[in-house]
Amino acid sequence: MSDEKETKAQRAREYDASQIQVLEGLEAVRKRPGMYIGTTASQGLHHLVWEIVDNGIDEALAGFCDEINVIVEKDNSITVTDNGRGIPVDIQAKTGKPALETVFTILHAGGKFGGGGYKVSGGLHGVGASVVNALSTELDVRVVRNDKVYYMDFERGHVKTAMKVLDEQATIEHGTIVHFQPDPDIFQETTTFDIKVLTTRIRELSFLNKGLRITISDKRPETPTKESFHYEGGIRHYVEYLNENKDVLFDPPVYVEGAENGITVEVSLQYTDDYHSNLMTFTNNIHTYEGGTHETGFKTALTRVINDYGRKNGFLKSSEDALSGDDVREGLTAVVSIKHPNPQFEGQTKTKLGNSDARTATDHLFSETFNRFMMENPDVAHKIVDKGILASKARVAAKRAREVTRKKSGLEISNLPGKLADNTSKDPSISELFIVEGDSAGGSAKQGRSRLTQAILPIRGKILNVEKASLDKILANEEIRSLFTAMGTGFGNEFDVSKANYHKLIIMTDADVDGAHIRTLLLTLFYRFMRPIVDAGYVYIAQPPLYQVRQGKYMRYIDSDEELDQVMGSLQPSPKPVIQRYKGLGEMDAEQLWETTMDPDKRRLLRVDLDDAIEADKVFSMLMGDKVLPRREFIEENATFVQNLDL
Repeated sequence: MSDEKETKAQRAREYDASQIQVLEGLEAVRKRPGMYIGTTASQGLHHLVWEIVDNGIDEALAGFCDEINVIVEKDNSITVTDNGRGIPVDIQAKTGKPALETVFTILHAGGKFGGGGYKVSGGLHGVGASVVNALSTELDVRVVRNDKVYYMDFERGHVKTAMKVLDEQATIEHGTIVHFQPDPDIFQETTTFDIKVLTTRIRELSFLNKGLRITISDKRPETPTKESFHYEGGIRHYVEYLNENKDVLFDPPVYVEGAENGITVEVSLQYTDDYHSNLMTFTNNIHTYEGGTHETGFKTALTRVINDYGRKNGFLKSSEDALSGDDVREGLTAVVSIKHPNPQFEGQTKTKLGNSDARTATDHLFSETFNRFMMENPDVAHKIVDKGILASKARVAAKRAREVTRKKSGLEISNLPGKLADNTSKDPSISELFIVEGDSAGGSAKQGRSRLTQAILPIRGKILNVEKASLDKILANEEIRSLFTAMGTGFGNEFDVSKANYHKLIIMTDADVDGAHIRTLLLTLFYRFMRPIVDAGYVYIAQPPLYQVRQGKYMRYIDSDEELDQVMGSLQPSPKPVIQRYKGLGEMDAEQLWETTMDPDKRRLLRVDLDDAIEADKVFSMLMGDKVLPRREFIEENATFVQNLDL
């Protein structure tokens, strides 16, 4: 036996009840579940799955697990299986009970505390199996260890069947099988798992833990699916996945891996011909949305290495030509994933890393390898530096336009093609900005609006496709400048959502192909350059009706052809009903537009939410980018879902 295998076997033998540390009890979990899982809405429901999956991930990080299976059962319960070492079953000294029982009945009991069981642990809250147990009507667990199958089951956190050995054949050689049913008394909003949410996170976990296979199965008859994810290339494959619909400057992506002071750092990056960047950072599999020290270390190293290369090779003549961080990140897709033995999180949502040693480790390990990559691949290095230089030139060209858009009074709105009719209230929380297609609809909207709360900004024609444009060209577009100015938030790195003049930004376009195109162009602009207003829930889409049906004193607005058929079938033949088809908002007078689309008491608005930012990024790149084939395939696959399309 090799030294490595012998060490691993020794560690496996040493993982016993003595490594299960007990910190506190479980009494308050059911009384205040939000303190432990954040919320009892859908996000908290799915968090139960991640707590159990994270236990399997920890076994994988320790080198003892290479496969995890997640099953949504027919009754909407969850089964999670991992082929790790299996939870210890011997007596835990402090409680005098089997370690298996301790893990599932006492809060903060597990191998993640005290440093004995795991050097690095995944997951954010770390509240683990006991909280899942407390918030489930029933939970049962099977542990396969020592050629035996150990079993326990629980009811709302209490032991129902004491640990026993089963006379059944194990489905795995070693590991843990947990099955639980969320408690509807706790999760009153929903106990239905969303297979898309589960699949997205499982795919992400597979990318972040190279070599680990995670399978997700849905056995519910209405959504039967099974997908298996396994990436030997880890985050390198993640970058390739993110860039599927983009034209890349080089292939394969750069990949860096190393360790320093107990911190493992992985970085993968690739440049595309896009004008925006996509940087994702993770710590112990947690998506650090707010960045942190590891992100700072990466950005610092990236900027330094590219500038050093540019100066040494004559691309940058003086210090005044130095590229900024924004310049070198234009078109960048990168994933930074670190594993830290003691991560310290901060920020509003506790997803910002604060450890100073993470910055040092990331900077040192990445810069060393990336510098070598640039030296060994001069053709690629030239492309990267050239792209940064072009971005720098565009930044300088856009400086004057940026100054113009900083203040609402800094641009003469009256001179713009789309004339803003502002509301009288200066309270952003009640103020709404309607972006209206065309002057005709804009005129009706201005006449019919509530002047106190509703502002109208007509736009003429189709705005610039920002997916294919540099910043200087974007700011040269009058329609976009008027929108930036009206919102008052700035844009890019200077964007400040707290300065938004309106907390509802409502897209109101015609229900035809051109209207849908304008809506998509606007959404692309908001996603790429005004993303915080989307995240804040400020962006809405108006839902104007398609028809008006009149018969005598009877009048009704209709939203679809199906509804029209139902209404027409219910009306008497005499007198003959009059059907008006609204092909554009301009066909409505001010009163009709108000009562159907703008009246807060009657209108229907769709709020734009980004449940999955990664998929949103891929969709925008596919729909608005240069690659034709993915867009054609998307249209062919989804054409059958389109209704009420005017050609």
